[in-house]
Amino acid sequence: MFRRSFWFTTGVAAGVWATTKVNRKLRQLTPESLAAQAANKAIEAGHRLKDRATDFALDIRAGMAQREAELDDALGLTAPVDELPAPRRFTAIENHNNPKYVERSTYSYNRNEDH
Repeated sequence: MFRRSFWFTTGVAAGVWATTKVNRKLRQLTPESLAAQAANKAIEAGHRLKDRATDFALDIRAGMAQREAELDDALGLTAPVDELPAPRRFTAIENHNNPKYVERSTYSYNRNEDH
């Protein structure tokens, strides 16, 4: 009698377990559930992409700062304030005696003036 009760109980438990498992799988395969799963996967992928883009932007900014520091050192822009470079001279100086020199007030830029 005890053996029959044991096997009967075991069979009932296995049946309940299998039925529950099948019902869960069927609920996962409904169109609404599949759409929700796809939406969740898309959101997760978006978050991962955003994190990677943020990391990439931070790497780019760090590289830019490093390169800017290198250029500042190469150009001598990091010199102390007491040692400022000499002022630059202008290379193009207006020569009023030069025939190519034209007063700005007398020259007209209107292309249609002669017509």
